Amino acid sequence: MAFAARGAEIVAADLNVEEARRTAELAGRSGPAAHAVRVDVADAKGMEDFAASVLRDHGVPDVVVNNAGIGMAGPFLDHTADDWQQVLDVNLWGVIHGSRLFAAQMIERGQGGHIVNTASAAAFAPSRALPAYATSKAAVLMLSECLRAELKGAGIGVSAICPGIVDSGITGRARFVGRDDAAQAAGRDRATRAYALRGFEPAGVAERIVAAVRDDRAVVPVAAEAHAARLLARVSPGTMRLLARLNID
Repeated sequence: MAFAARGAEIVAADLNVEEARRTAELAGRSGPAAHAVRVDVADAKGMEDFAASVLRDHGVPDVVVNNAGIGMAGPFLDHTADDWQQVLDVNLWGVIHGSRLFAAQMIERGQGGHIVNTASAAAFAPSRALPAYATSKAAVLMLSECLRAELKGAGIGVSAICPGIVDSGITGRARFVGRDDAAQAAGRDRATRAYALRGFEPAGVAERIVAAVRDDRAVVPVAAEAHAARLLARVSPGTMRLLARLNID
């Protein structure tokens, strides 16, 4: 919505095409006509086809936002190999696919561009409750730093956005491993209420993403808790390790 309001033509990609269409409809109300595409970011071939279709139908994008993500919580030993695969396929491989394919288009065009990768405050903060999720987001942060170093010479900026507690709806679909269905539902309900109580809306993140692209910022913590986590990780990593032991349900 924030980019559309500034005149950008939006291509909204989502595994749930109805959600993509809703996003495109809303974006088109404040900007140029927008487009919806069903894409599974974990599917390498599907992402290759998507990138090719964007190039064919709309040209090389000026800004790519790799934002798809899933939440997962619970003890490490309760995570199965499939759980890890699911989180890494979406949260990390989705970013890899999007960055690789669209950076190649930007380089060939030779006019620069910007890639935005959604990490998390969890990238700074180890937690016994979020082993897979935090690992995936820390990887996104490091990948973004590596890409920024490599692509700078081509005039392509890379920003890692690290939101704190944002009422984005992710909690309603998060998985709490090692729990039965009733406990899963209860965990989602508690998390959703906590995020709503925090009261930080996605629009606040969007404005910081726009600013990150405009100012070519490398790492962008969003919300007070994200800034605090980044600072504490730098000045007192031992304290972060102690906090990581808290069993946040």
